[in-house]
Amino acid sequence: MFDLPVKNLMEPKKLIMVSPETSVSDVAVLMASKNTGAVLVIEDKLLIGIFTERDVVFRVLAKGRDAATTRLRDVMTAAPSTVAPGTSYGHALLLMQEKGFRHVPIVDGDRVLGIIASRNAMDPQLEEFVSEARRREHYREADA
Repeated sequence: MFDLPVKNLMEPKKLIMVSPETSVSDVAVLMASKNTGAVLVIEDKLLIGIFTERDVVFRVLAKGRDAATTRLRDVMTAAPSTVAPGTSYGHALLLMQEKGFRHVPIVDGDRVLGIIASRNAMDPQLEEFVSEARRREHYREADA
């Protein structure tokens, strides 16, 4: 999995692109409805920022800002680090770990293709863990 290019692991349904003038409250509703932890902020078809669920907590709520009137432009991470579509997932994970974030946009030149999250690394291992737990439960029931 870690050798796969990020383009093979991105989830198109989780890609949300919004204007920098969008309010935090509107984005929070959108993020909740799409069950995603980050949105990409686009202006004139270019990626100018990223806004995450952590930003809601640390940059909005903890600072006493009004989510209805605060615009993403004021609380997003501007000029986020990005990766190319052929970048290995392992390299993207290393970048996220080194820089302390959980999401990274995937771009090809100026074109935004998607987003990848560090939690994607857990999904296969979690599935394997659940499968193994079920297998063991089946054997325990057979022995009883």
